[in-house]
Amino acid sequence: MSYKVEPLPDSYAGLGEGPHWDVARQSLYYVDLEAGSLLRYDYKQNKTYRTQIEGETLAGFVLPVEGNAQEFAVGCGRRVVIVNWDGISPVAKVVRTLFEVQPDFEANRLNDAKTDPRGRLFAGTMRYIGDEFTHRHGELYRWEAGGNVTLVKSDVGISNGLAWDEKAKKFYYIDTTDYEVKSYDYNFDTGVASNPKVIYNLRKTSPKDHLLPDGMTIDTEGNIYVATFNGATIYKVNPSTGKVLLEINLPTKQITSVAFGGPNLDILYVTTAAKFDQPTPAGTTYKVTGLNAKGYPGVSLKI
Repeated sequence: MSYKVEPLPDSYAGLGEGPHWDVARQSLYYVDLEAGSLLRYDYKQNKTYRTQIEGETLAGFVLPVEGNAQEFAVGCGRRVVIVNWDGISPVAKVVRTLFEVQPDFEANRLNDAKTDPRGRLFAGTMRYIGDEFTHRHGELYRWEAGGNVTLVKSDVGISNGLAWDEKAKKFYYIDTTDYEVKSYDYNFDTGVASNPKVIYNLRKTSPKDHLLPDGMTIDTEGNIYVATFNGATIYKVNPSTGKVLLEINLPTKQITSVAFGGPNLDILYVTTAAKFDQPTPAGTTYKVTGLNAKGYPGVSLKI
């Protein structure tokens, strides 16, 4: 298979994360996490727009709100806030807070989040001051319309990739500090995940060589795509067997997350980071074509 990796224009983010494909606007939304910024890549214009959230320094994720074209749920620190943005303006404003988690854990922040196929929010935290591998103070939460926050999992180091497979009735989850991907049985009517099982292990013989799984997505055939923060690679994995079907190599090391998009949902968009003095082109956002696979559109948050 010959795939092609190309950069998106003006797509730099120091810590790019949370790619979300919005079908209605034919746009890829993502964040520059440690800058408190949101970005939108417009497919038809082949142009990237960037905005700064007024008064915020962190933006862990961005998810469109169903029924309101200018509202987005964003993880700012330990708060999930609603931000008003027209997709073009260089400044965006927080209009209200949906909820806050872990008010007593000032060294924590929200990290990756997604909506399940029913529009529920799953969002997790991590320690960002100090060693998150030692201090597993992160948690994973579920929030649904009506305002209830439910604890899904505690004892989390770095809450990261999330994906769902309705056909297989599965939920896939990554805690980076576990060096693995877990599957759960998932009840799509209740949003309850149960029976965790390790399906893909990224440990190597020496701990210093362990790969760090980060963001994740899934294709329509049920294969998962796992970004590696220290591996310059996305692994396409069959979750039933744990077998690696394809290694997608990128020109930079810190691969943070992936999402399918484009008019036919067959383009894999990839966010990266430029942490710890990584050289150019670190932080560039890419598109990967020629994968002969399709994904699912991003689901807007129901509030």
